[in-house]
Amino acid sequence: MRIGIYDFGANGLPLVLAPMAAVSDLPFRRIAFELGASLAPTELISAEGLWRAQKRTLAYLRHDPALERPFCVQIFGARPETMAKAALAAVEHGAGIIDINMGCPVSKVVSGGAGAALMRDPERAVAIVRALRAALPEAVPVTAKFRSGWDASSLNAVEFAQRLEGAGVAAIAVHGRTRAQAYSGKADWSAIAAVKRAVSIPVIGNGDVLCQDDARRMVEQTRCDAVMIGRGAMGNPWIFRECRGGASATRAERGPMVRRHLLEHLEWFGRERVQGIHAFRTQLACYAKGLHGAAEFRRDVMRIDELDSLLAAIEGFFSE
Repeated sequence: MRIGIYDFGANGLPLVLAPMAAVSDLPFRRIAFELGASLAPTELISAEGLWRAQKRTLAYLRHDPALERPFCVQIFGARPETMAKAALAAVEHGAGIIDINMGCPVSKVVSGGAGAALMRDPERAVAIVRALRAALPEAVPVTAKFRSGWDASSLNAVEFAQRLEGAGVAAIAVHGRTRAQAYSGKADWSAIAAVKRAVSIPVIGNGDVLCQDDARRMVEQTRCDAVMIGRGAMGNPWIFRECRGGASATRAERGPMVRRHLLEHLEWFGRERVQGIHAFRTQLACYAKGLHGAAEFRRDVMRIDELDSLLAAIEGFFSE
């Protein structure tokens, strides 16, 4: 798979970490890369916040140049001129690929005409792509991520993909769920296959990839060029290693990684430590999922605010 000047086929099937809010931050992207991810976009970043240079928004552009080559920044917004300014700001901070979020189902995003709302306004989606393409250096590819449609009665992924290709996107990621489904139900991989047949640019498949076998089946059924892994990587970044034929993580191996992730998260979070610990609780629950004693561990860590006590709980649980 090639996206503009970037080649992602050197290590076999390209594997992409999905841009998940409050998950795909620098510490987790770094772990994903080390375990075999080919590309890891940032979580969705507000275009308004970027072009206005808001300090909190710019913090999302922190990255690891040694690992993130290219650094892929995902932005969301509804105004073409603002999106173009935001994309330029991201490039100035090191972005090599700009990804446009056209699939977020969250009401706060959709109500402003961004995210999945763009699937109901393809003219605006095309205008955004053209604005970015006109503003950015030629060497910086523009990509887009969207869904199979707004709901079951408006499955327009194929037409939408074709229009974006015509506007200048270099690759697209298709989540096989509608906006109405959000993250429930089952992903319809046939939507990915239909888009793949309809365009000539790379297509990245997304939805319900929870193990190596899922990744293999998605490629077989859709002929997609790469596989994007979202919730399947939460608590199990080793899924990237597994998809490349490596071993699953042992319980003992999880402990040091969870400790490292927590400490790097607190450093990245950069605010009051207790808030950072609270923000990491979802990650802790994911790391413990499926292990003996997970329910008790989750209950206990939800009550812990002190770092030393939390590190001791992590060491005790994962060494059992």
